[in-house]
Amino acid sequence: MLDIGIGAVLLAAGRGTRFGTEPKLLARLDGTPLVRHAAEAALASRARPVVVVLGAHAVAVRAVLHDLDLVFVENAAFGSGLSTSLRAGLAALPAETDAAVILLGDMPRVTPAQIDRLAAAYRAAKPAPSAVVPTIAGRRGNPVLLDRRVLGDALASLSGDHGAGPLLKGRADVLEIPGEPGTALDVDTPEMLARL
Repeated sequence: MLDIGIGAVLLAAGRGTRFGTEPKLLARLDGTPLVRHAAEAALASRARPVVVVLGAHAVAVRAVLHDLDLVFVENAAFGSGLSTSLRAGLAALPAETDAAVILLGDMPRVTPAQIDRLAAAYRAAKPAPSAVVPTIAGRRGNPVLLDRRVLGDALASLSGDHGAGPLLKGRADVLEIPGEPGTALDVDTPEMLARL
């Protein structure tokens, strides 16, 4: 059963400059582009809709995802940092969406089950937390679930090349849940991809 109150935003707008000249999100793992791994995990979860934020390599990224049931939004300001993509993705969700799971396009090992665990923990918590974050060995990972109502204005005012991490730092209403190996693994270089 889908959870229409919780959407997903897949951030796929970055340049991936540390990866080299090839667009990182199009690099293949097990024969599939990195970004498609993340998109398929989101679609196999209960979160809906799944919004993909495009930017630096918009045409190519859209092409490898064209046959999936996704909502695409282009962030013309992607060069101003990750925060602009996060804001664009959240703005593309329906107004009635309570919360959003934020996924990164370079995290190919995140599972649908992990996404659904974030949503279930959010639904079970009373009062609602500002965010639900997976942790491994005391370190926070991704994806994270953000409550749009609790964080509303603060999310809208994010700037720079970072996500919601600085916004969540020090908040007492962030719920941490156990992560899995994929929540701590993002691919930044060809060497990291080769190790997978």
